[in-house]
Amino acid sequence: MARVVFYGAISLDGYLADKEDRLEWLYHQEGGEHIPYDSFYQTVDYTMMGRRTYDVVKRDAEMETIYPEKENYIFSHSKISVDDNMQVVDEDPVAFIQNLPADKTVWVVGGGALLQPVIEAGLIDEWWIQIVPILLGEGFPLFLPQTNQQKLRLIETEQFGQFAQLHLKK
Repeated sequence: MARVVFYGAISLDGYLADKEDRLEWLYHQEGGEHIPYDSFYQTVDYTMMGRRTYDVVKRDAEMETIYPEKENYIFSHSKISVDDNMQVVDEDPVAFIQNLPADKTVWVVGGGALLQPVIEAGLIDEWWIQIVPILLGEGFPLFLPQTNQQKLRLIETEQFGQFAQLHLKK
């Protein structure tokens, strides 16, 4: 099975996006340009995301093609139109991950509904979470309710302007 990682930013109260599925609150934070995203991105072979995350990234990304050097999978139960470099998958994300080659790394881009069964199955090997000091009050959470408790090890914390990055492993 592939190595599974999560990398992403959340508000202090745990939201990936605000209630309108917008990320403006994230883009205007001092220090974001210093987060080592490029070095992380080079370690990834595959990306997987839910349809809503794909829609948000597609809307907000300042690039014509999203993650062009990677194999990209969008998990959706409905038929959707996606970029040529994306593949739509309508299957259990846990089973999908378990069938990926062991010498590869898959980045679970988000969101919470896709991430929940992957967390529940204990498949996330490493986490990089950037926490932004803003309370959104409501929105789309990173973590949905879980039935299994998981203890993680804090590997490192770093500050990039207004971002606090946690690096965790299972």
